[in-house]
Amino acid sequence: MNKLTSATNSRVLSGMRPTGQLHLGHYHGVLKNWLALQHEYECFFFVADWHALTTEYDNSGVIQDSINDMVVDWLAAGVSPRSAKIFVQSQVPEHAELHLLLSMITPLGWLERVPTYKDQQEKLKEKDLATYGFLGYPLLQSADILIYRATQVPVGEDQVAHVELTREIARRFNHIYGREPGFEESAEAAAKKMGKKNAKLYHNLRRSFQEQGDHEALETAKALLESQGNITLGDRERLFGYLEGGGKIILPEPQPLLTPASKMPGLDGQKMSKSYGNTISLRESPEAIDEKLRKMPTDTNRVRLTDPGDPARCPVWQLHKIYSDESVQNWVKEGCTSAGIGCLDCKAPIIEAVQKELAPLRERAQEFIDDPSIVKSILKEGAEEARTVARETMTEVRQAMGLKF
Repeated sequence: MNKLTSATNSRVLSGMRPTGQLHLGHYHGVLKNWLALQHEYECFFFVADWHALTTEYDNSGVIQDSINDMVVDWLAAGVSPRSAKIFVQSQVPEHAELHLLLSMITPLGWLERVPTYKDQQEKLKEKDLATYGFLGYPLLQSADILIYRATQVPVGEDQVAHVELTREIARRFNHIYGREPGFEESAEAAAKKMGKKNAKLYHNLRRSFQEQGDHEALETAKALLESQGNITLGDRERLFGYLEGGGKIILPEPQPLLTPASKMPGLDGQKMSKSYGNTISLRESPEAIDEKLRKMPTDTNRVRLTDPGDPARCPVWQLHKIYSDESVQNWVKEGCTSAGIGCLDCKAPIIEAVQKELAPLRERAQEFIDDPSIVKSILKEGAEEARTVARETMTEVRQAMGLKF
């Protein structure tokens, strides 16, 4: 894991566009990762409703219901408001303000070269995406991250370019606005607040890095700053900048936290996706789960029960690799290749495993379905907590840009 350079070194930001009820692909590809992260980091998980508008601006009526359905699934899966801040993007208007201010310094070419910009236009040819909002959505993503000074962003490999853009924007912002008047004097005053012993150690480590290029001294100094409980966030960021010889780090550069690609196949062997109609939703009824899995296609060469099959050609085998232990997998391989078991026999352990996995999620979801006020309360409280952090960032940003009166 990357060593981090900010006071918020344990802060993670991740969001999802509201798409309604989630399926097993979301659970294995995103939510399981969130469940682990929420116990290791300070997590901000948000519903990206403004991002949904970049492609669904002419169909915005579906967004509200989709938000509720999706958050119910988050909570049912185990995402906890006690461990993470859960909120809706549009309820924290500071995202929009930072997006606007960052747009003043972001070169147009930076947005046009984002790989997904042209890819999405190609994939969604039926939509008019020649809009200002769609061009600027990667910058809105950057604002989402930077408003919380998040330093870890869980992404797949295809999203790393978005985090790199965010790093470039933060770097540019800090370069333009980080040299506050009297920066050195302010940094020296901040160092004194750590006490004589720690201030002396900080200066010695700073000198070792700047004069001798000692990166171990740099990391030690960063750790020293992280441990200081008697200096403000602004002073800490100021000392980080002074340490490396630059200005005050107002917006820390985030790091991508690579997550494994989801290996959850759909019912037809393709990637599980609503657009392919091959999903099992997290709240699917037991009867529907049973029917869908029983009807899954198998090896097309196995026409009769006595025909031997090839697991590598069968979509059901992909599910065994997720749900079955080694002994069951060996039983499947032996039985399939020798025609010793039928396809329904092969599917039985998968049906049992999926039913077992989703039963507690359905049960937990019902609590939130029966009392919608619980979800509303969680989102309201999450937005208030998120705004507290976002306001702190915007105070620093406005002051740096000369907008604080």
